[in-house]
Amino acid sequence: MLRFLAHKRGSLISLLFAAVLAFAPAIAEARMGGGGSFGSRGSRTWSAPPSTRTAPGTASPFERSDTPRPGYGMNQPGYNSPAYGGSSFGRGLMGGLAGGLLGAGLFGLLTGNGFFGGIGGFMSIIGFLLQIALVVFLARMAFAWWQQRNAPAGAAGPKGQSFSFTGGAPSGGRPGGAGFGPAGFGPAGFGLGGGAAQQPRPTPIKVAPEDFNAFERLLGQSQAAYSREDMNALRAMATPEMVRHFDEEIEGNRRRGVVNRVSDVKLLQGDLSEAWREGRDEYATVAMRFALNDVMEDIATGKPAPGSQGATEAREVWTFRRPVGAGPDAWKLSAIQQAA
Repeated sequence: MLRFLAHKRGSLISLLFAAVLAFAPAIAEARMGGGGSFGSRGSRTWSAPPSTRTAPGTASPFERSDTPRPGYGMNQPGYNSPAYGGSSFGRGLMGGLAGGLLGAGLFGLLTGNGFFGGIGGFMSIIGFLLQIALVVFLARMAFAWWQQRNAPAGAAGPKGQSFSFTGGAPSGGRPGGAGFGPAGFGPAGFGLGGGAAQQPRPTPIKVAPEDFNAFERLLGQSQAAYSREDMNALRAMATPEMVRHFDEEIEGNRRRGVVNRVSDVKLLQGDLSEAWREGRDEYATVAMRFALNDVMEDIATGKPAPGSQGATEAREVWTFRRPVGAGPDAWKLSAIQQAA
């Protein structure tokens, strides 16, 4: 009886630990977007945006996007192509099990126990092998994620001007360019295509100071609307794809009995990565480092949930989209990517 109770207690502790691990990412990355990468960048969705001073590494590839992924082996500049192709893990696992069964049967024949005698012994360790396979699978996924985050930028055209908060000369731009942040965005720059060549090729466009002001305004207003769970306001500031993801996040928080309160959003540094026109739309990708007060609040008590971050900083790459010929107020959030 004591052994049974001890076993049950151990199982309950294991389940509790697993639940904590499952909810930890949601609490640790509670801000709008949950610390993930999702959305669309038009024809450059699966191409890494050019790095900037604010985001010198490769932005995380999208985990979710309405834009179909290129087929395996197609050029995806800046990202590790094998990570997007079909995985060989399943085939390797099944092939290994099949080979093990065949080997066990042949061993049984050689020892005089018959073909299925060896298989019987082999099946006794199937559970153990499946546990090993699970560990290997998780390790492979972690390694693939690490490769994607540390993959060097692929072949690209000239990068767009970057603007630093310090007000120094833009990288690749003319001296004296001011950055954007508490004092506002700096002078206009050009995004000179860093993505894959397209047919027809996307056209670089000029981004005006009014556009940078719109990006900074959308950063604060969208976070505030997300905190209020105001879907109508989010629809006015983001594409339908992004609104759908935000709605799913808000609903998920409600099911867990929490609400994400984001306040005191302040842009600290920003850089233009690239800006271009394709078809009837214009896109601008901007790297931003911003401060915020990020709290996951318990709905029942109104108190911060365990693990809430509070005052923190985030570094993300946002892409905005608007119709060709529209003004700065027409920009809408089209994608969020985590900066390396």
